[in-house]
Amino acid sequence: MKFIKPDDFRAVGPIDLAAIPTELQYKISDDEKEEKLNAVQAKLSALQDVMYAHNRYGVLICLQGMDTSGKDSLIREVFKEFNPRGVVVHSFKTPNSTELEHDYLWRHYLALPEKGKFAVFNRTHYENVLVTRVHPEYILNENLPGINEVADITPEFWENRMDQIKNFENHLTQNGTIVLKFYFHMSKEEQRKRLLRRLEEEEHHWKFSAGDLKERECWDDYMHYYEEAITKTATENAPWFIVPADDKAMARYIVAKIIWEEMQKYTDIKEPELDEKVKANFEAYKQMLQKE
Repeated sequence: MKFIKPDDFRAVGPIDLAAIPTELQYKISDDEKEEKLNAVQAKLSALQDVMYAHNRYGVLICLQGMDTSGKDSLIREVFKEFNPRGVVVHSFKTPNSTELEHDYLWRHYLALPEKGKFAVFNRTHYENVLVTRVHPEYILNENLPGINEVADITPEFWENRMDQIKNFENHLTQNGTIVLKFYFHMSKEEQRKRLLRRLEEEEHHWKFSAGDLKERECWDDYMHYYEEAITKTATENAPWFIVPADDKAMARYIVAKIIWEEMQKYTDIKEPELDEKVKANFEAYKQMLQKE
């Protein structure tokens, strides 16, 4: 599907989410979407095997989006062909007591990918400039010097935190971690339909949380803070991609295709060459084994 080009989804300049469609105008069948996704899945899986042998890069995939935007199902579908040892998924929830005894990035450092592997952050370090901006009282749980009440959290605090996140990502990329960030751009109407489905269909009841409705009331605030976070932290080394997410199957293919296309930039990822002395003795090694 030649129309899926990473640059068409790459966040550049000031972001206005209201001006970005939540569904592509291209209409293709579900069978074709699945066929295309399967093809990219296989290529990504093979690439990870080569990465493991190459042992120079890790890949960090960051997924952000509103509740019901399709992050969980995308992880299941896009990475299902991977060697289970080649990809690790981390879902970051409310920080626990141990995590709160450290700085807010500490738990994310612990979950970074090893060389040769993929790590997927399902919700990411960006929660610290999204949820906490909608609910600034959460910052008080971090017990930070000089922050004793919400009124102490100034605009400069958030600017500093954005800079800290950019520095974190720059440090990662300079040390061999490829960082790709995806925002699942879903319409408020589509979220309403998906929440209703969770209430109406018994097999989906377990997915419903009353907290989802509370957060939905803050939709406009979230959109504003997403725009600001993406605008300020989209860099050449750690790009953001805004993926139309009203069509889950298409979103999965778009993300998979972008990952594949972006990985093609790393032309040095190759299987290591065998030592010439080892190659020269292949026949002798075979004979040794055949004689056993």
